[in-house]
Amino acid sequence: MYFYTYDASFQQNDSHLIRNENITRNIKTNVMEESILKESKMRKHVTVVGAIHIGFGILGLIGALAVFFALNFAKGFVSGEEIPNVVLSFLAASLPLLIGFMSTLGLVGGIGLIAFKSWARYLIIVVAALGCLNIPIGTLKGVYSLWVLLQDDTIKLFNSN
Repeated sequence: MYFYTYDASFQQNDSHLIRNENITRNIKTNVMEESILKESKMRKHVTVVGAIHIGFGILGLIGALAVFFALNFAKGFVSGEEIPNVVLSFLAASLPLLIGFMSTLGLVGGIGLIAFKSWARYLIIVVAALGCLNIPIGTLKGVYSLWVLLQDDTIKLFNSN
């Protein structure tokens, strides 16, 4: 009888082990499924950030051309004045270059983000941080981009690629 009790308790302990293994397996499966869901959500966010930077990059390049032509047009009105001519010449050269450079960085980084290149993540983090100075739209775009690109799941996503 003693052995029977021992056997029963052993079987009972064994069933507890099997239940514990099943619970552990279910927890691991749930964690993996949750991780995959988060990764797919972050994949969508990264694609949205890439598209936003591509769109704003194209608009910025068009804006740089518009600023260049507008300031050169304005120079025609002050051709007799020395100081306004120098100021407008400086602005006509520097502003479109700055706008064009930042827009090109955003455009290239956005294309890289859509392709999930790790260098693009770093580039867009810098562009987004600088874009936060451009209130209000640049701030919104920059904060959203930084939020997406600095998430742990996004870092894992780029490390796995």
